[in-house]
Amino acid sequence: MNTVCMMIKKQTVPNFINLETMLRTYDRSALVCGAPAWRYAYHMIHSADKWFIDPFDFTEPQFHEEGMDNNPCEAELSDELLLDYAAHVRDKTLAYLDSLDDTMLNECPKNCPYTRLELILMQFRHLSVHIGMINGLTIEKTGRFPLFVGADGFDKLKKGLFDE
Repeated sequence: MNTVCMMIKKQTVPNFINLETMLRTYDRSALVCGAPAWRYAYHMIHSADKWFIDPFDFTEPQFHEEGMDNNPCEAELSDELLLDYAAHVRDKTLAYLDSLDDTMLNECPKNCPYTRLELILMQFRHLSVHIGMINGLTIEKTGRFPLFVGADGFDKLKKGLFDE
């Protein structure tokens, strides 16, 4: 039975909806510790791509430059590319969750010191921190609260991008 995997998947979907909403409402050039917010958005998506499944068996996306996820770089990624990358990571993550059974959650991927469940929980925490941080910038600048979808709030999506 895959009861736990199904619960994880059910909670993963809102995480990616909240990520997409953040990308559609944020000021990409707002500074976060001296770096533009789009860099933190990329860092968050890249981390989910790398760490949700297995950070030791990972191929960088084609547009990635060395250190781009954590260090200054010359490249600038568009919001369209970030949205496409987030959708790709969402689809990859949901397919991965479909491939698991509950017993696999307690196992470590090959050469990885963390269990699959630990990797998943790390990314839930990481996504939440960065979405909240960037949404805080949006709230401060606009006075509007980006829509946040919880476990049962999918009908909120009909209202638009802000919780008004």
